[in-house]
Amino acid sequence: MPTFKKIAAILNPPAPHMVGDGFRVHNFFPSGYKIKMDPFYLLDYNAKIEFSPTNKLRGVGVHPHRGFETVTIAYRGAVAHHDSAGNSGVIYPGDVQWMTAGSGILHKEYHEESYSKKGGLFQMVQLWVNLPAKYKMSTPKYQALPNDGIAKYHLPEGNGYIEVIAGEYQGIKGSASTFTPIEVYNLKPNAGAKVSLASPANYNTALIIIEGSVTINGTEQATTNQMVHFVNEGSDIEIEAKENSIVLFLSGDPINEPIAQYGPFLMNKPEELQQAIEDYNTGKFGYLE
Repeated sequence: MPTFKKIAAILNPPAPHMVGDGFRVHNFFPSGYKIKMDPFYLLDYNAKIEFSPTNKLRGVGVHPHRGFETVTIAYRGAVAHHDSAGNSGVIYPGDVQWMTAGSGILHKEYHEESYSKKGGLFQMVQLWVNLPAKYKMSTPKYQALPNDGIAKYHLPEGNGYIEVIAGEYQGIKGSASTFTPIEVYNLKPNAGAKVSLASPANYNTALIIIEGSVTINGTEQATTNQMVHFVNEGSDIEIEAKENSIVLFLSGDPINEPIAQYGPFLMNKPEELQQAIEDYNTGKFGYLE
């Protein structure tokens, strides 16, 4: 018999706010809800929105990061990015951008030019994944994960599939390398399909219903734009799609270290934040126009 993870809460999206002029996000945590999701520190969800055509590139200008990773998952629209390590690219629907800021990097992201000119639907998730103290000053790196390169598990009888972005599902290893044990999947079941998931009881776990509606553990209902947060008990989760759905699954082994955060810096001690600010102000994060 499965030992189901109990649902702590089914959370509606908090009031949205703008990040720059290109991202209208609902911050589920840490601001929206005070929930335990370590090693995931932040989740900004840009629910589906229509942007009008423009010749101006909407987005966020140059800004620094240190001490964590940013993970951007594209569902609709297109985002271009550049960083001070010389990386650049565009993510389209189904793609993932996984950036390790580590010791420090400058970054900017904005709507891709041809998408901006045409306008249309836009939907994204951005995660901040914390790094343990011993890795906070690691060399910045970037993992480009185009959709055709993301590992997939196909559900029986053509009932959809699971994109294994990080972690491992049914022997399928995720495409991203991570510093600590985390599971990040896009579940894409068809109507009526069931998906069984499992993660250790101590892992902090949540689902975000990107599209559609589902029944969880045979009892609870969740629908588009809601987050399902689980208690740290049990290991099993069963999801049944009531319609063709997309569900983001997040589960991770908590780092359980002190956190000192200021703006785009995520460290362990206040003095490390001061050092980050000083390093940024003296140009040690590189240069980016």
